Amino acid sequence: MNNIIPQKRLCYFVTATNTDVGKSFASKKLLSYYASMGYKVGYYKPIETAVIDDKPSDGIMLLKLAKELNRDFNVDIKEVVPYRFTLAASPYVAKGDTIIDIEYLKAQKEYLQTFCDVLIVEGAGGLMVPIEKEFFMIDLIKELQCKAILISPSNLGSINDTMLSIKALKSHNIEFEWYINLYKDKGSFFETSYPFLKDYFSKIEFLDDLKTNNNSIYQKPL
Repeated sequence: MNNIIPQKRLCYFVTATNTDVGKSFASKKLLSYYASMGYKVGYYKPIETAVIDDKPSDGIMLLKLAKELNRDFNVDIKEVVPYRFTLAASPYVAKGDTIIDIEYLKAQKEYLQTFCDVLIVEGAGGLMVPIEKEFFMIDLIKELQCKAILISPSNLGSINDTMLSIKALKSHNIEFEWYINLYKDKGSFFETSYPFLKDYFSKIEFLDDLKTNNNSIYQKPL
């Protein structure tokens, strides 16, 4: 197996056009994808809401996977999901009186990167989900200095959400890749949405096409 170590540690921030679009599914696929190429992978979810009994379900599931793929990722759930809130709402609402320390989140990202070559960071909700009154998820991507992985759904109406999200990323000068999670309106997507998307964009990529390399041969990072 070729264990290729990148010249610099890589960070990808998984975001989406909205909530329940497939960020955790995408994070799982990205962890497996990079691990299959010989990279040591890690996972970070700075903020998770809708947490029951202080057990962040997304964080627990993906930390377990990251540890299975990289035995050196020896961290605990509180380090991977530092802010955990019970209310199923935006971080700004769910946090109540808690002040989310952005400098701490940046330092925690740097700490987690010492255990891996590729760190997959998962956001909460979409790009314009508020964390503080004047600070949004898209601002956190910028502060963490990660390349964004934008996940779009396949349901009717996804064109509008996708175009707005891409425009927001470009306006913030954030480098990004874009994938469609083909799971809603699968039967009608290629009739109702795909014709415009294929004409407007030079390349269309689907999340399901992100395959692991079982032979562990190096491929170019995203």
